Amino acid sequence: MRVGVVCNPASVDRRLAHLADLLAGGAGVTLARLFGPEHGVRGAAQDMASVEGTERDARTGVPVVSLYGASIASLRPSPESLSGLDALVVDLQDVGSRYYTFIYTMLLCLEAAGEARLPVWVLDRPNPIGGVTIEGNLVAEGFASFVGLHPLPVRHGMTLGELAALFVRERGLDVELHVVAMEGWRRSMFHDETGLCWIPPSPNMPALETALCYGGQCLLEGTNLSEGRGTTRPFEIFGAPFIEPYALCEALAAQELPGVLFRPLWFTPAFHKHAGESCGGAMLHVTDRRAYRPFATGVAIVAAARGLWPEGFRWRTERYEFVEGIPAFDLLCGTDRIRRAIERGVPAAEIAAGWEQDERAFAARRAPFLRYG
Repeated sequence: MRVGVVCNPASVDRRLAHLADLLAGGAGVTLARLFGPEHGVRGAAQDMASVEGTERDARTGVPVVSLYGASIASLRPSPESLSGLDALVVDLQDVGSRYYTFIYTMLLCLEAAGEARLPVWVLDRPNPIGGVTIEGNLVAEGFASFVGLHPLPVRHGMTLGELAALFVRERGLDVELHVVAMEGWRRSMFHDETGLCWIPPSPNMPALETALCYGGQCLLEGTNLSEGRGTTRPFEIFGAPFIEPYALCEALAAQELPGVLFRPLWFTPAFHKHAGESCGGAMLHVTDRRAYRPFATGVAIVAAARGLWPEGFRWRTERYEFVEGIPAFDLLCGTDRIRRAIERGVPAAEIAAGWEQDERAFAARRAPFLRYG
């Protein structure tokens, strides 16, 4: 069979051999094409950096097609890029949060493969932050984007293979889907309990702790607060030049957010927001990862920063993930209700209580697609 493979640096086996290398040297299969999601097949591109055109993989010599270019059309495999293939293989490590774009790359590949009459094999991998907890509201109508193409909560508690089956059913896709299931994974497991090595699936996802915090700290992309890119601990360190660290941490400590503590600090990002500027802020320390609620914590951080420093704080209004005219924070939240509640001064705990109904509804929706007990 001539196969196309959607992969990135985390597409490795237990011995850390990359899938492209394994298939290129394998018998009975021809690795005909590689498809790179955001950050590229080898993970060299930074966040939201477009990778243009078709090149050849330096290791295997196989043509590489980018699925994250400068336009919405670039996110989906074209009929030409799928031409001559007998199957499409998807092997991507998700991090368990709705905003992480790899799940939507898979969704668009399922759609395109169905139209091309290509079967799809999804190689399942653990949800690194566990498969039990659900947190957050669903994406509302009118707020779909590449950080929320389907009505999921922020923390969905599903694996890539489970999500593939849910997408096929709920979107009515006519595609032949095969999920290669894991053995030995239990829903209560975090990634460091699997015995597998952590391979950064993107440049700013260096550790499991990053993935755990990402479900809330990615919200800072919708503001002028640094989410810690350009530091040694992205998504755990955060702040801005106008923030006084101790005042911020005192305000957050007063909210008694479960499973997390905040340590005041100053930092200077080497790149990205506020590069080269001294920023006040905090480092987030998760003390109980099963009690910790990243999305509620992220909302509380944004609300505290805006409330304490209204003159310095601002929402991001520039184009975000191919969408103009809708604030980035609203796209990340999947609604404008959370931003408007923050602007009205609604307490973060009250905002979080507002998405409990969505969490219950999604728990029922996802139940038929759960494979691992």
